[in-house]
Amino acid sequence: MSLTFLTGGARSGKSALAVRRAQGSGLPVVFVATGQARDEEMTDRIARHQAERPEGWETVEAPVALVDAVRGLPADRCVVVDCLSLWVSNLMEHGDDEATTVSRALALGRWAAAYPGSVIVVTNEVGLGIVPMHPVSRDYRDRLGRVNAILSRHAHRAQLVVAGRTLTLDPLEER
Repeated sequence: MSLTFLTGGARSGKSALAVRRAQGSGLPVVFVATGQARDEEMTDRIARHQAERPEGWETVEAPVALVDAVRGLPADRCVVVDCLSLWVSNLMEHGDDEATTVSRALALGRWAAAYPGSVIVVTNEVGLGIVPMHPVSRDYRDRLGRVNAILSRHAHRAQLVVAGRTLTLDPLEER
């Protein structure tokens, strides 16, 4: 019963770290993918990620209905969710408003914290740069930031991955 939250920039090593940790868990692994192969570049990215995974792992594709997909998983598995960034993008494209996205994230966080196995969640940190010019980009940045904060609060371990290294994140002090 543990949730590990991995965040960081693109190509920082988050997914590879999640794969290594899942391999080392000693549990059967379920990889929950949120990405969709809608163009050649994304098809190539997905293929590279698939090649990094050991044979025998179960894969569940859940681009939108992530919470429903994980709720149906058997107990005592190591579940890798990769990634929240694409999930939030898919939810926005699906037409979810911010309140619905936050509600889904809260449900995912509660599930992950209570799951009788191990959960590793991968996401991108997109809020460290400049304020985006376009309202949709700002909305995405803000929603993903809120979703990340929700999952991080439910995690027993949260780490920032930068250049293949990790920095463990302490919880915010409650006042």
